[in-house]
Amino acid sequence: MRLLILTSSTGGCHDMRARAFAEWAQAEPQFGIAAESHWPMEQSHWIYAVSVELYNWIQRTAPMLHHAYFNFLEVASVIRTPKPLGADRFRAVLERVRPDVVLSVHDSLNHTFFDHVRVVLGRDRVRCVTYCDELHGGYGFSRHWVNPAADLFIGVVPETCEAARRWGMAEDKIFLGGFMTRRFFYDPAPTATERDAYIRNELQFDPQQFILLLMASGRGAQNHIQYLEALRQRQVETQVVALCGKSTEAAQAVAAWGQANPSLKVRVLPHDTNVGKLMRSVSAVVARPGAGTTSEAIVSHCPLLINCSGGLMPQELINVKFCRKHGIAETLRGPDDLARVVAEWKNHPDLPAGVRQRMAAVCPASGPRDILARIAALQPAS
Repeated sequence: MRLLILTSSTGGCHDMRARAFAEWAQAEPQFGIAAESHWPMEQSHWIYAVSVELYNWIQRTAPMLHHAYFNFLEVASVIRTPKPLGADRFRAVLERVRPDVVLSVHDSLNHTFFDHVRVVLGRDRVRCVTYCDELHGGYGFSRHWVNPAADLFIGVVPETCEAARRWGMAEDKIFLGGFMTRRFFYDPAPTATERDAYIRNELQFDPQQFILLLMASGRGAQNHIQYLEALRQRQVETQVVALCGKSTEAAQAVAAWGQANPSLKVRVLPHDTNVGKLMRSVSAVVARPGAGTTSEAIVSHCPLLINCSGGLMPQELINVKFCRKHGIAETLRGPDDLARVVAEWKNHPDLPAGVRQRMAAVCPASGPRDILARIAALQPAS
């Protein structure tokens, strides 16, 4: 089966999903799936490419502005062109790959692009599937995600599937698949001895002390230094691991801050770090409530501290709603909240332990292999 994955580099979550699908398909040959990714928004037409850059600029600079952007796209979704802009470029990809299944992991690729796939390849010769990683319905869940004419909608949690039902997806086309994360998130959990050795040898930290992980978006959106300053000023003794996405500038700034403030132990790790092993080893993670990092934290049972600085984007709000519903995260309105929560969790280790237990309970039993099996079971192209 030839699988073409449609993604877009808005933030980092969608590309992470596409990469995870490709990794799992290659590593699990029993499903007979050959996967390839394509970025139709970036590679088909300059207007789409500009919209991607605008999204990423808003995410980096002023998340609250995304409410206007999101609502504009929701209204615009009722007006659909008969074919996508730059259709000839997209057609060339389809004719080269000749996919049996086209899988969208992005909310903007489930309607006009699916329609064009069927025009080019023939309605009976290709199947169109959506993998939606949003964690809750309501404001912030884009109507773009759900195309009732698609062959399959894969949701990560029951709340995702319920949102698809409300937007008109037929019950027999909905599949609760669980989290599609990169393979190292599903590695066996380390033993206490293995965890201690990893922390001592690779992180060069004390495994008996609190370890905080600061996450950034794939594009490097972060406010690590403000959080580090709050920990230093409140004299909260902790060890900090920082990831800065693909931004070398951010990584250098955080590393320089650590050297200038040796009272707080700070270690900056590269973008290609095994985040699965890291999340299973640290005490808590600070991150924006994107669907990608939130699901990774849940799979890893890593207590989540949600970075709300600068406000939340609509699609982040629904993830916060899910976390609050299940009691699996604390929200941070600013850097001072981090210092307060870390001090509290250090003094009361039963609090983060409770979060881990609730994460284990809410994590779906299904996962990547179940998702690949469901895709492989689709009716073969005639």
